[in-house]
Amino acid sequence: MSPQMIKSLLQQQPFAPVEVRLSSGEVHRIPHPELAWLAGSTLYVYYPEKERVAWCSLLHVTSAEHQPNASMNSGQSS
Repeated sequence: MSPQMIKSLLQQQPFAPVEVRLSSGEVHRIPHPELAWLAGSTLYVYYPEKERVAWCSLLHVTSAEHQPNASMNSGQSS
């Protein structure tokens, strides 16, 4: 997936939570745009409640989409 596609999801106003799926089956939910950032071809997702950062190669992102009904407290699920 291209960085521009991810960036457009994170910059959409009003913001809706984003769900990112990886080829490994991992799912990362981004409840707020300040909890994710792009650097080159990597998406970083910060989980403040776990004090953890997940990094996702954009080569392994199989889908990324808005989840308007998702809980704002969602974290990672496998």
